[in-house]
Amino acid sequence: MTSTGIRLHAPAPGWSIPADVVVVGSGVAGLTAALRCEAAGLTTVVVTKARLDDGSTRWAQGGIAAALGDGDTPGQHLDDTLVAGAGLCDENAVRLLVSEGPDAVRRLIDTGARFDTDDAGAIQLTREGGHHRRRIAHAGGDATGAEISRALVDAVRARGLRTIENALVLDLLTDAEGRTAGVTLHVMGEGQHDGVGAVHAPAVVLATGGMGQVFSATTNPSVSTGDGVALALRAGAEVSDLEFVQFHPTVLFLGPDAEGQQPLVSEAVRGEGAHLVDADGTRFMLGQHELAELAPRDIVAKGITRRMQETGAEHMFLDARHFGAHMWEHRFPTILAACRAHGIDPVTEPIPVAPAAHYASGGVRTDDRGRTTVPGLYACGEVACTGVHGANRLASNSLLEGLVYAERLAADIAAERAEHAADGPYTRVPAPVRHPDTPGTPAHPLLAPEDRLAVQRIMTEGAGVLRSAASLERAAQRLAELHDRASDALDGEGKTAEPGVDTWEATNLLDVARVLVAAAALREETRGCHWREDHADRDDAHWRRHLVVTLRADRSLAVRTTESADFPPTR
Repeated sequence: MTSTGIRLHAPAPGWSIPADVVVVGSGVAGLTAALRCEAAGLTTVVVTKARLDDGSTRWAQGGIAAALGDGDTPGQHLDDTLVAGAGLCDENAVRLLVSEGPDAVRRLIDTGARFDTDDAGAIQLTREGGHHRRRIAHAGGDATGAEISRALVDAVRARGLRTIENALVLDLLTDAEGRTAGVTLHVMGEGQHDGVGAVHAPAVVLATGGMGQVFSATTNPSVSTGDGVALALRAGAEVSDLEFVQFHPTVLFLGPDAEGQQPLVSEAVRGEGAHLVDADGTRFMLGQHELAELAPRDIVAKGITRRMQETGAEHMFLDARHFGAHMWEHRFPTILAACRAHGIDPVTEPIPVAPAAHYASGGVRTDDRGRTTVPGLYACGEVACTGVHGANRLASNSLLEGLVYAERLAADIAAERAEHAADGPYTRVPAPVRHPDTPGTPAHPLLAPEDRLAVQRIMTEGAGVLRSAASLERAAQRLAELHDRASDALDGEGKTAEPGVDTWEATNLLDVARVLVAAAALREETRGCHWREDHADRDDAHWRRHLVVTLRADRSLAVRTTESADFPPTR
């Protein structure tokens, strides 16, 4: 690993605190990692961009997948995951997920999470797309993420972990040997600290969530701007599979010009028997896949998009009127409320739906212990690429992956701490590193805040559900123009737009967008949730492998392919 030396232009840190571990993010992955590190005796600091419970986890509706039911096995869960991943899953990574998943869920319950149960006290399980068995545990009907978030936040507060809320992470700090030495961050005017500061720690865990805000319409909250992937790129880490962005098939359609976070209609609604229909009431998924509406998400999203093209419609419909009021009110109260808030009553009318950006199957490349290619830098959850999801994530595997791999990386950090215990205190203050204000340190040009909308529209038009060489070339050219314009504006101080949350987020979005488009343009096939109109077939001979991307010091991208679907070691 070679550091790029590039950092976001920002003021020098005005304060710092030491720790053994700093965890960036407060979803299921981040809080699980923090709790496990703290339990191992490590001084742990949690940094989160908004409030502790404001990340993507609390928006998860459907549930968490694990082989918990009678007759189900980890082997069957593995088979369904591999099929959904379209030949690009790392089988060892999936095997770890499904074998360790059931006990990880039980430990989550011991932490305080309350899942829906039947009269006998057994966990209720449902089905979602791509699953051949009922293995989705849910809470509050359709509020699983909110319940998991509640339980983990309560545990963090009960155990007194130090937290820094309303803080945007900026860049990785490294010591003289190139090992991780902490992060810089900007606290947005609330709490004990304010402005730019640093947490000095020999282990950094990225659990920053996704990058859905790179598209105009997404199910992701506004904080999902790819900050962790962008930080890792600038630190010299490898990222992989960013071309595989999952578009959720059934997002509430709010109009062709709707932008920002859109309401999700959980796959569990189809799991309970809802049908996808066109304006004439025809079930168009019948005959397209053996599971019809419960096919893997990429297949359903493509089926909806094709039908929209065939009929000239802006959306399709999800029909669950046969559920009746009681089932809607008790099984899907959150979705019912969201629909009614937008003037749609699913008890009496079909729900208009269309695909929208939902989940990044790729991210910062890790091994099975969450280790990236930068020593001391770990990643888990949606920001990471463990190899579990391949070309398309199986429904409800995301919460499980965050849970299992957070536990695994925490165990690795604790083991490394124990290994070095004889050398003295684990917490070490890193040697000073050059800051962007120091002459000679490369500064990253910052985008103006209004360029965020430009990036989103470029990506939606050129790299959305349907892609082609022409659309991706246009997107790449327009992104390059944004990048070059910002670079040309660099003055003698290495400064373009004013440093601030808006400009840092826009810049991070541009960074991840450039990687996504470059990878999508190179992958000349259709696989999983990467759909090339000009290369309609899957090509295992040439493309059953991963694209790995790094950032060079001149801010250009270096891309290589792996030898197979299994990832090589990170170190």
